[in-house]
Amino acid sequence: MNFRLRQLWQPLRESLWFVPLLMVLAALGLAYGLVRYDQASSASGTRPLPLLFGIDAGGAGGMLNAISGSMLTVAALTFSLLLAAIAQVSNQYSPRALRNFMRDGVNQFTMGYFVSVFTFGLLVQGTIRSGRADKFVPTTAVLVGLLLALGGVGALIFFIHHVAESLQTGTLVRRIMAETEAEIDQLFPLHFGQELHPEARAAAETFVAAPAGWQPVVATGAGYLQYLDRPGLLAWTVRHGTVLRLEVHTGDFVGTGQRLFSVRAGMERAAPDRADWPADLLRYVGLGPHRNPAQDAAFGVQQLVDIALKALSPAVNDTTTAIMALDYLGELVGRLARREFPGALRGDGQHLRVLVRAYSFEDYVRLAFDLVRENARGNPAVQRRLLRALALVASQVRDPARRPVLREQAALLLACAQASLGTDYERREVQTLYDELSPAWAG
Repeated sequence: MNFRLRQLWQPLRESLWFVPLLMVLAALGLAYGLVRYDQASSASGTRPLPLLFGIDAGGAGGMLNAISGSMLTVAALTFSLLLAAIAQVSNQYSPRALRNFMRDGVNQFTMGYFVSVFTFGLLVQGTIRSGRADKFVPTTAVLVGLLLALGGVGALIFFIHHVAESLQTGTLVRRIMAETEAEIDQLFPLHFGQELHPEARAAAETFVAAPAGWQPVVATGAGYLQYLDRPGLLAWTVRHGTVLRLEVHTGDFVGTGQRLFSVRAGMERAAPDRADWPADLLRYVGLGPHRNPAQDAAFGVQQLVDIALKALSPAVNDTTTAIMALDYLGELVGRLARREFPGALRGDGQHLRVLVRAYSFEDYVRLAFDLVRENARGNPAVQRRLLRALALVASQVRDPARRPVLREQAALLLACAQASLGTDYERREVQTLYDELSPAWAG
């Protein structure tokens, strides 16, 4: 998708009004089309199947009035249920999880369905004429309104089931994991140009390490770095013969005046043309009010960490939810352990063009486990599950260089357990499990 279109589409996709608005507009078009059909086919109301089409003006008006009133009532009920569910998700799990709930297609469709049926009934009702000279009953439109109202019964039942299902911890964390897995499969900066060949990498590393010659490009606004237009930035560097260095991670907060990029002349030219800096470069950057999982697999990990931390807080004190979040954290980090990480030096096939700032495997491991370990002090069940999550990750490591950070995490966890647990029995249980699982991260 085009970068600008994606910037416009993302907030619409995550809003609660966009899909209902489209459905209301569709209801307007459907009402208009059916009424015109009824006008063109038979204004007198003559139809086959008289039991379906033989309703008079008074009966049609009463039916549509009942449909419109009931749909508006059910729409209000739907909004109330959804707001209550949103409040529960925010209080029990994490405010970051609201995004998944708001962008849920079933929630958006159900809200739009009831509002659009109300609109349809209201419009069709306004076309009914009961006078002798201009009598008109849009029988086809009335029949469609009746069918839509009957469909609303099924939509309401399904919506209540869907909300109840969505509020379950397993459903919520599973959705977060599925979304994050998709980003891990396309791990940033995989599609940001091409990775440099090994023979060119040493010279490029020496080149970018030189402190002189870098020119800053600063942000003109504040927000979280949500998107980078990777093809646009790469084309910019090729056009100007420059090397671009990212100074922040995707997902980091950027303040006004903070350095986003540093730019210097490429290895093949003496000096770049600065005529369109920085305004031209900032066209390829998307800042927003919150983090977004696109190009930011760390955000998915952070959401699961937040759920675990919320569950471990004294106000919630839900060990089972924390354990479930840890299970999925272990699965996500295990997927990263199997993953080959793209190199930070990116080129156009001939020259170095971009030096990205991306998370390493060690960064992901520490993000996933550091805060949970600190907040699990005195909780032997969570500490034991942390050890099992580390063992799950270690069992999937293919590069031996990644094992030391897992050994470090296991040792820190064991030390935390020994210092925070209140009884010898609990400390002995953690120590026994540590000894049992230690071959996994020892390699």
